[in-house]
Amino acid sequence: MQITEIDDFVTGLDGVLALRPAEGSDFPEISWGDIFYYYAPDGVVPRTQPFATIITKNYPDDTASDLDRPGAFRLNVAVTKSTFTEHAANPLADNTFAPHPQYPNWLSITDPGRESAESLRNLIREAHARTRTRIDRRAGAPGTDVE
Repeated sequence: MQITEIDDFVTGLDGVLALRPAEGSDFPEISWGDIFYYYAPDGVVPRTQPFATIITKNYPDDTASDLDRPGAFRLNVAVTKSTFTEHAANPLADNTFAPHPQYPNWLSITDPGRESAESLRNLIREAHARTRTRIDRRAGAPGTDVE
């Protein structure tokens, strides 16, 4: 799969805000070219972590995926503990869902292939729905339980 295919899918979900740091923006240069996906139906970046990210290069403290290879990228998705556990034993390798090298309960897949597409979409849907439910509950949206 290509980044544009994943980006089109994620931004097609309800209430998604894609943050795309670029040269000349107020964001740190290291983040330029990456994409951060938030559930933000009001179009304002929330004070929460994104539910998914696409990272296109190694970060100083995150080199395990070897993203400095030409065309390499990694999709990261915040998932439930049970979903995380399903993939916890997988090694970090291309086209394999595995634990994120740094963040608990995040799964990563580097250079996903066509055979991973449906699983990838399902994990993104799960992360989106989970985030949406949490944010809507905090906002007291109709039809959600307010804690």
